[in-house]
Amino acid sequence: MDPDLTQKSLSFNSARFMISASKLNECPPDHGAEVAFAGRSNAGKSSALNAITANGKLARTSKTPGRTRLINFFSLNREHARLVDLPGYGYAKVSRDMKDDWQQHLGHYLNDRRCLRGLVLVMDIRHPLTDFDQMMVEWCEHNHLPLMILATKADKLKFGQAKTAMLGIAKELKEYQCVEHLIMFSATSKRGVDECRDALTQWLEAPEPELT
Repeated sequence: MDPDLTQKSLSFNSARFMISASKLNECPPDHGAEVAFAGRSNAGKSSALNAITANGKLARTSKTPGRTRLINFFSLNREHARLVDLPGYGYAKVSRDMKDDWQQHLGHYLNDRRCLRGLVLVMDIRHPLTDFDQMMVEWCEHNHLPLMILATKADKLKFGQAKTAMLGIAKELKEYQCVEHLIMFSATSKRGVDECRDALTQWLEAPEPELT
């Protein structure tokens, strides 16, 4: 391993596209550490990833929500540290068979990927905790996977409204031990970007868990 890659500070600005995968056996080798981003279509996941990495073109933002149907991997400047963009759900105009196939492959990734250190769930602060969001929270709780929630598009609300929305989300999730971070976020104003980067760094730099 290149010592230069292990010693330098983790930089999210260094994120570069690696590979897209439609199924688990197309993903990069399952070692190192990665954090995946999930979110309902139109929740602002691509914009959040672009803000965190200071790269407006890293993750595609589309006026057709749900266009990204692949699992996209991005390398960082530390060897075997990756960010992962999972397919969005909700508005995609695809056939039922394709949607079922798509969900099955995403399920394989979430269930079988050993190097997954945590999940970032992106939800619109104005429409939080949809059925999809609730499903992902419960999946993380069941599988003891650390969860970070980004309540995006906070700039669309007055600060008092955003604060009230955050209190409501926190109250709904207080029983879930998997929720390690709940962050008010705006890709436009960059609110929450530094807090999110700090939390991601903790996950990606944590020692590898013991195999059981």
